[in-house]
Amino acid sequence: MPHLHIEEFKEINFPKTQDGVRFDFIAKNANHDDEQLISVTVEDDKFFLVVKKEDSKSLLKSDKLTRPASIYNVHKALLSYAKVANLNVIASNVPDTQKNIHLKEVTALKDINFFASSFPHAKSVRIEVGFGSGRHLLHQASQNRDVLFIGLEIHRPSIEQVLKQINIQELDNLLVLDYDARLFMELVPSNIVDKIYVHFPVPWDKKPHRRVISTSFIEEARRVLCVDGRLELRTDSEKYYAYSYETFIAFNKTTLHINKNKDIEVSSKYEDRWKKMQKNIYDVTMINDEKSPELVLEGSFEFSDVTLSQDEILKLHGVTKKFDGGFIHFERIYTLENGVMIRLSMGSFDRPEHLFLLIENNKASYYKIPPLKSKSNLKAHKHLNGIFYG
Repeated sequence: MPHLHIEEFKEINFPKTQDGVRFDFIAKNANHDDEQLISVTVEDDKFFLVVKKEDSKSLLKSDKLTRPASIYNVHKALLSYAKVANLNVIASNVPDTQKNIHLKEVTALKDINFFASSFPHAKSVRIEVGFGSGRHLLHQASQNRDVLFIGLEIHRPSIEQVLKQINIQELDNLLVLDYDARLFMELVPSNIVDKIYVHFPVPWDKKPHRRVISTSFIEEARRVLCVDGRLELRTDSEKYYAYSYETFIAFNKTTLHINKNKDIEVSSKYEDRWKKMQKNIYDVTMINDEKSPELVLEGSFEFSDVTLSQDEILKLHGVTKKFDGGFIHFERIYTLENGVMIRLSMGSFDRPEHLFLLIENNKASYYKIPPLKSKSNLKAHKHLNGIFYG
């Protein structure tokens, strides 16, 4: 992760613009004075920089939760803040270089609102969850130009490598999204997807709740798949295969195809490595047999005026509110010049949403975008609004 080790952090007057980077405001952790967040805007990309005190020095880096759209934008923001605040940089892994020529015009990378506001329709739609190096995804997109591919990945270097190849190969049928696939599936319209690829997901043997394959994910996959559409799981983990098989077969009605060490058109570099190690590769393919009802989601993420005082809001730090089917957890509270910011997690227990909430002049709003419009998030928002309304 790009970062700067600095001798001493210096605060500037906000808002301020330097070299095309706008520094909007600073948020200070109300319970730990060793952390601050700086709101940054580079072009249309909004995210936080994090300041962490470390003994006799400080660390300046990007915040993971707000997921900047470009590593280059992070580099630019870090160097620009160091310049405008006249920081003494002790050590840095941030290159002072120009944006890669193949990333100057990026149209394939979309944010979640693009899909939530109007999901793209095509003759045929396929989704790949966790595309990694992108070898399989790029091959499929190049060989099936009449199919719309949507690739989901949260590893930023992998995303940028695929975006470069999209421009080099001039692929206009591939969209990329940096988002949790378990949440994304909840907004995909019913019966429109031909194939869902889940190739070599992280096994998460010690944290099984983080696995992609789950009862709720399979339920959403069955809903979004057209009749005869397929969910294809490919894994080198025997434990993950056994767990997934048991999860699939627990459904009252299901059609499965099982393969071991099956050859496919293109394999990832990791699969090539595992085959050299003589590891077994398992495939579980679920075939959807039924048409699902249309997806209907009603509600909004608007807030009533906040009636809690700032002192009452500060006391929410660490509090968890549970309701039927979900929860709200107030992870951290930050103070602003004219208000409060909250980092919280909310929604369903197995796939919660993590986000920031700004409260200024008795008005609440999500930063930088509202939560995904899902049943669990809409229910959580209703409870959250009730808390602030008193």
